Amino acid sequence: MIEYIKGELTEVTPATATVEAHGVGYLLNISLNTYTAIQDKKEVKLYVHEAIMTGGRDDSYTLYGFFNKQEREIYRMLITVSGVGSNTARMILSATSASELVNIISTGNEKALKGVKGIGLKTAQRIIVDLRDKMSASGIIQDMASGMTGAAAPQVNQEVRDEAVGALTMLGFSPAPSAKVVTDILQGNPQMPVEQVIKQALKLIK
Repeated sequence: MIEYIKGELTEVTPATATVEAHGVGYLLNISLNTYTAIQDKKEVKLYVHEAIMTGGRDDSYTLYGFFNKQEREIYRMLITVSGVGSNTARMILSATSASELVNIISTGNEKALKGVKGIGLKTAQRIIVDLRDKMSASGIIQDMASGMTGAAAPQVNQEVRDEAVGALTMLGFSPAPSAKVVTDILQGNPQMPVEQVIKQALKLIK
């Protein structure tokens, strides 16, 4: 089992990171929160969750990378909930920060969870019921008590739009509606950084 990968960050998008370690390039799926933490770094250490799918025509082996152990632990808790798969868990951790999610679950805020694309009322309730006690017992609620800090906004250009649309497409959304929503967001907030654009789009895409 891979605990973490440490090496040179050779490529990064809001959805994936490629880390070269000892001559091998590892492609890891990442959340938007991890992207925010590593986007300007040359050397990174990402904690790994390995997802192995078997039983179909082709077996798959996918790596998920997290900037810290707390986010990985929350991710692993999320995928234990019925109806929450790997991609949905990553989307939840892209639409909210880890500390925000812990607060949402600990306070039973169903409305906030329903704001994440693909999460209905029943799934939101199930996440809260299944994970509230687990998070309290694990100490995550105490560890993640601090709120989200804002990132400096880079200059908006076509690259920001394309990067946001590309990330949304990799998360499973169609390019056309993704492009429309991203464009609308940037027209109203021309200096919004790409990670915030994606977070807003995840709440607006129909």
